[in-house]
Amino acid sequence: MLRIADTRTGHLVEIPAAPRRLLRSCVHLPAIGTGVGPVYLRVPLVGDVLARTAELNGLQVVTVLTTPDLTRDQARALDRVMTVLGIHPPLLVSGHHPDGALGGPADVHVVAQGADTDDAMGGVRIDVGQVSTAPLDDGVPDPGHLLSPDLPDVLVPEVADPLAVRLLLLGRPYGTPVTVTGEALADARRTLRQWRQQVADWAQEPSRPIPADLLRQSHAALVDDLGVDAVLDLLADVAGRSDVPAGAKFETFAHLDRVLGLDLVRDVGRQRRPERPTAP
Repeated sequence: MLRIADTRTGHLVEIPAAPRRLLRSCVHLPAIGTGVGPVYLRVPLVGDVLARTAELNGLQVVTVLTTPDLTRDQARALDRVMTVLGIHPPLLVSGHHPDGALGGPADVHVVAQGADTDDAMGGVRIDVGQVSTAPLDDGVPDPGHLLSPDLPDVLVPEVADPLAVRLLLLGRPYGTPVTVTGEALADARRTLRQWRQQVADWAQEPSRPIPADLLRQSHAALVDDLGVDAVLDLLADVAGRSDVPAGAKFETFAHLDRVLGLDLVRDVGRQRRPERPTAP
């Protein structure tokens, strides 16, 4: 059962209503200005996490993204940015009547906080908190530049990891405003590097099942209003626990990354094995 707090009432609502197993989700992209940056990406990112969570719980999902009129360059930039941020490509529709593409009325609408949308639209409404950017430190790439279609070289992982932007935006409840700072981006990059290295190390140990309490806690957080921030806190705790075997840590991180989309298993198998000493 997946429950979402309807912004209009504050009440948790089960979506889709039982017994139907198909979730119809409509994501409303805010109007794009001069570039496609974090300010516009949080809404489709929340839509992506919603779809991933629903699929993890055995639901089928159809997601459409309604967009304002986009230039060819804006459409190309949006497609590329969603790709590098690990957002599964939704169906793109223009206008604000997506029922045809969804095959019926939407169960949930994901919109930017304060957006001017049709108050009479049916389904649960998720208001996504605003994203602002603070002046970044010297040497820290601007997240807007990280996602620019004209600067492909900065997407090289050694220079900047776009998934650090995803982690940063996922680290707060979806309705809470987020400020992107150089320090916050640097912390997100360090966390990703550390977790990927740990996951790669744990992968070399015998596999162990995910502890039942961890599986229960993480799934409970996700199905009750997309508590992804609580899942991230849980992973940070699990990484340092001595009572959880390395193989179980690997399975926990790999399983929950199906929702997080942070490519945490990227470095598995890339380690150089220690060389055996040669015989004298």
